[in-house]
Amino acid sequence: MKIAGFGVEAWLNEYETTATTDISQSSIAALTLGQVTALAGDDGQQFYQHLNDMKLNYGWIEGSPEFKQLVSDLYTKVPAENILQTNGATGANHLAIYSLVEPGDHVIALYPTYQQLYDIPKSLGATVDYWHLKEDRQWLPDIDELKQLLRPDTKMILLNNAANPTGCLLDEAFLKQVVALARSVGAYVVVDEVYEPLDGTPFVSIADLYDKGIATNSLSKTYSAPGVRIGWTATQSTAIADTFRKYRDYTMICGGVFNDQLAVLILKHRDEILARNREIVAKNAKIYLDWVAQEPRASLIAPQGISVSCLKLEIPVDDETFCKQLLAETGVLLVPGSRFDIPGHVRLGYCTQTTTLQRGLRLLGEFLRRYDA
Repeated sequence: MKIAGFGVEAWLNEYETTATTDISQSSIAALTLGQVTALAGDDGQQFYQHLNDMKLNYGWIEGSPEFKQLVSDLYTKVPAENILQTNGATGANHLAIYSLVEPGDHVIALYPTYQQLYDIPKSLGATVDYWHLKEDRQWLPDIDELKQLLRPDTKMILLNNAANPTGCLLDEAFLKQVVALARSVGAYVVVDEVYEPLDGTPFVSIADLYDKGIATNSLSKTYSAPGVRIGWTATQSTAIADTFRKYRDYTMICGGVFNDQLAVLILKHRDEILARNREIVAKNAKIYLDWVAQEPRASLIAPQGISVSCLKLEIPVDDETFCKQLLAETGVLLVPGSRFDIPGHVRLGYCTQTTTLQRGLRLLGEFLRRYDA
């Protein structure tokens, strides 16, 4: 099996540890362990005592019953038994693709988004056609292009909703059109849903729209806990969940008893965490959009209440050279758009700590002035 290098991950692996001002990340400002355990109201004492009494065995293989029920409650048509715990959303995406895609299958993938969604099917021997996000359509795809790509033997349609790094969101009406097309040929629809909008924009999961819809998600982005490394697959179909169970045994035994219980605590206090994160998104979005409005070398199709954005830069050098020079001279880290096949842009994660965002934008603006002479 051959697979392309993972552009964004390779970049972050090489450069994120040297950054002093990281505005590249796609999660909302990470919670500390203390902040999470404090949500229980007793400074985490009951949580830690519970952990002290737990045996460090494999625990619940698919996730504890409490975890599965809490995740099931996020949907309207997904029973708890059809929730499978994974190693983040990357593990969930891998499980869904690995379980269902075979050599020679035809797959359609939204592009450019998260590279995993099209390069894993390619590595498995599938034919992958790209359904393009279009900058002149506010980074939205054209449903007519999907109709043209669809074949009677199309096995799977892979989406990222909302999309990383562009921040665009496919609404319910649009998703229903996708479902109708998928149903006409019996195709699965897998949607990476880790970027749920927090600005009040309506959001609907593919798992609630389609019996062959598969939602993947995690605690990493909207829930500000990427270090917990807990995600899941969700589907209405018990048959699909059972297929995943077989393949999951080859990729992940369990999430670990500590991570599972921390995930339960986070999901129990979902409302408090999302309230905190909505405040961060609203405050930082204003700072960011105000900066873009006064920066002559930057333009932006604003993300829809999610934690990541795709900033267009008018500069006389390629985006990767720019990002390397910016990091070397200022300590500011961005991800070159070329790592997502979007040259001339950068991924800017504006939902970091507000002081970090402000410092990063100031240094970025100062650095851009060198091209004005």
